[in-house]
Amino acid sequence: MSEIKLLALDLDGTLFTKDKQVTAENRAALKSAEAEGVHVVITTGRPLPAITHILEDLGLLDDKHYSVTFNGGLVQRNNGDILIKKEMSREDLKQIYAVFEPLGLPMDVISDGIVYGVPSKSNHSLYRQANPTLTFVDVESIDDIPENIVYNKVVTVCEEAFLDVQIEKLPKQLYQNFEVFKSREIILEVMPKGVHKAVGLKLLSDYLTLDKSQVMAMGDEENDLTMLEWAGLGVAMVNAVPKAKAVTTKTNEESGVAEAIHKYILEK
Repeated sequence: MSEIKLLALDLDGTLFTKDKQVTAENRAALKSAEAEGVHVVITTGRPLPAITHILEDLGLLDDKHYSVTFNGGLVQRNNGDILIKKEMSREDLKQIYAVFEPLGLPMDVISDGIVYGVPSKSNHSLYRQANPTLTFVDVESIDDIPENIVYNKVVTVCEEAFLDVQIEKLPKQLYQNFEVFKSREIILEVMPKGVHKAVGLKLLSDYLTLDKSQVMAMGDEENDLTMLEWAGLGVAMVNAVPKAKAVTTKTNEESGVAEAIHKYILEK
């Protein structure tokens, strides 16, 4: 196996414990990996403003570090400089709304760090509870969402049981036109077609002139699957979804990130 030069890390269920903390073991391992010249890259569905406090806490908040945000929709330096971006159109929003609204699925449109929430059949989004660091703006319909802004992605956030039933009713056309996947039990994400974590990770690797054999990716959810498959070494948490076909490490509660760093980076 090639020497690992880039470590791509999901947050929830991977680097984070269930109460969104980074264990002392994980912190120490990340510092050791960086000392060996490894790029530590957060790969997340969140926008940069929602992870700024995490990056600062881990000592990654500067122009020498990178993140893949919006599930690959943005590749950027952690000072905010955008290297590559993919976004949705107004027509995309209308198409998604036409699917979500009859199913009673509330629709959140994310533009940088702002979330425009559209209710459906009196159902309101639970996104505030899932990601309280963002700025939320409630609107009555998608017509009330500003036009001259970036549309990074669309999510629907509701109770897991209801969401899973409604997902079964989504038309094939939605999957044909967009990337559609769950990122957490209560979150379904819709991204521009061809945009997912593996794409963003490849673009960043190309930018850093690294081969995918030098990339180790770690994750646990459906939106991590493409990067686990693409990376030279994909490592799934023991708590990962069953679809994750990768070597495994301990759970997020057991500092599985640290175990994998020691095994595949430091001890090599």
